[in-house]
Amino acid sequence: MKLAHIQQILQAEVLTGAGSLDREVGMAFSADLISDILVMCKEHTLLLTGMTHIQIVKTAEICDLAAVVFVRGKRPGPEAIALAAQNDIPLLLSSLTMYESAGLLYCAGLPGISRNPDPCGRAKGERTG
Repeated sequence: MKLAHIQQILQAEVLTGAGSLDREVGMAFSADLISDILVMCKEHTLLLTGMTHIQIVKTAEICDLAAVVFVRGKRPGPEAIALAAQNDIPLLLSSLTMYESAGLLYCAGLPGISRNPDPCGRAKGERTG
């Protein structure tokens, strides 16, 4: 799924990386603990988080994440935004909760990092909405 499509689904503001919205994202996960991100991260994954400090951008760089979406309208500080821009890490800002954001993306067909079969019982390839 293209980052531009994710931006539309989440009605998100683009903080950095407007030129990278054609970036392909293959999976997503949500976390509010850096230790969870470091354990769970896979390259080119979308992260949904409520953490806005500069360490989240550094973690995104270490993990080679595709982008970071800040949920609940939480805006990172100027230092975090500048570091993300410098390192070509797209940052998006959504007013939706983490639960709503993850649910919308999942329903749109973006799998989680576990890539488990659909717990909702949909047939393979079937999409809702």
